[in-house]
Amino acid sequence: MLKIFASRTSSPLFKYNPRSFTKLAQKSEPAAVLTENDKEFLPQMPPFGYTTPPYDGPSAAEILEKRQRHLSPCMSYFYKNPLYLVDGKMQYLFDESGRRYLDAFGGIATVSCGHCHPEVVEAICTQTKRLQHTTALYLNRASADFAEALASKAPGDLNVVFFTNSGTEANELALMIARLYTGFHDIISLRNGYHGNAAATMSATGQRNFKYNVVQTGFHHALNPDPYRGIFGSDGPKYAEDLEEIITYGTCGRIAGFIAEAIQGVGGIYELAPGYLPAVYSSVRKAGGICIADEVQSGFARTGSHFWGFEAQGVVPDIITMAKGIGNGLPLGAVVTTLEIAKVLTSHGYLNTFGGNPVSTAGGLAVLKVIENEKLQQNALTIGTYLKNQLLALKEKHEIIGDVRGRGFLLGMELVMDREFKTPATLETLHVMEQMKEMGVLVGKGGLHGNIFRISPPLCFTRKDADFLVATMDYIMSKM
Repeated sequence: MLKIFASRTSSPLFKYNPRSFTKLAQKSEPAAVLTENDKEFLPQMPPFGYTTPPYDGPSAAEILEKRQRHLSPCMSYFYKNPLYLVDGKMQYLFDESGRRYLDAFGGIATVSCGHCHPEVVEAICTQTKRLQHTTALYLNRASADFAEALASKAPGDLNVVFFTNSGTEANELALMIARLYTGFHDIISLRNGYHGNAAATMSATGQRNFKYNVVQTGFHHALNPDPYRGIFGSDGPKYAEDLEEIITYGTCGRIAGFIAEAIQGVGGIYELAPGYLPAVYSSVRKAGGICIADEVQSGFARTGSHFWGFEAQGVVPDIITMAKGIGNGLPLGAVVTTLEIAKVLTSHGYLNTFGGNPVSTAGGLAVLKVIENEKLQQNALTIGTYLKNQLLALKEKHEIIGDVRGRGFLLGMELVMDREFKTPATLETLHVMEQMKEMGVLVGKGGLHGNIFRISPPLCFTRKDADFLVATMDYIMSKM
């Protein structure tokens, strides 16, 4: 498909316009109405055998007005005209008019096996009809079965599970466990990392966009081992020397632990430089700390090459935290660790009212079975690699693409004004994102400057979906 579009660059539709990308992005008017001539060259969304039920509810404008009156004023929106979605099926979403969109964002890397997957829906409904909630103080088959299945996917002796409701809760619990178990307070995390928006997780987060001016103590942020913008390129062990210096000069020499994502999601899909985690895990353990792998976005087969993101670096953490893909959209998270470490909470106990809720854990077990039975990890590897290669080919064609990175279905594309200085193309990213939505493709964005596309679709994404996504980007960028 890329070859087809490349052969049409002489068409007026693809004629280079010398306007600066910035001016183009600053245009406030909605996307231009497509002419019949335009439509002849538009990429075509793959066919899909599903028709949405008729929608007779309130309009998008009514929902927006209600949201502005009653929901938090800090809530932001993607797109100038907020998207109102009322239906979803596998890798597609539908708005109130029935228009179909290709979901290449997956609800922020959350939808793993597909929107409203029938087996997951059936498991949720069956459990809901029997018993929605009791308490973890009683026996619960759903949570016990899921904990057993989840532990079987973890390496080594990590076989004890604490259920939570979100990734933030999971990371908060993991950080508390690290401090209690070691008897030390200092935590090291990475610059540009994101771990949640509660007290400790906000402190561990290494980006100003997600931090408020509140007391944050006992956290140190090491150099981000970023192969694209980092000062040591892809030399992971070189970055690890900074963590050693933090331990030496910023702590008493003993720490509680280290937390990091193998691939930074919110930060802009930055995969840690090779060799980084083995080096820092060694340093952390020598300083008495434990190693926490934040797998909220990179876990559950999303990277394709491995079930967990940290496995690509050949390490075994002491604690794994997870959420998002664990439940395909259910409010579900977990902390998995060893029995020895888990025992630290027995002195006072730990109870989470909804952690291990039977409906959520029944859904979580169904998600795990679907990932295995439908070989979605292999699909993420095969189609994700194909998609990344297509995006790399697009980079060779469009100077505005500075970097393509990630693995499987956790991919990032960074837009820059110039490749030498890597100046973030923030407004241009917004423009392309708006145009993609107009053409039926939904992607996310992230990074400190909001100039990185985050591509994290459901793991059922197909080759035709990948072709349509890339062709859409190519079409838009060729007209800029």
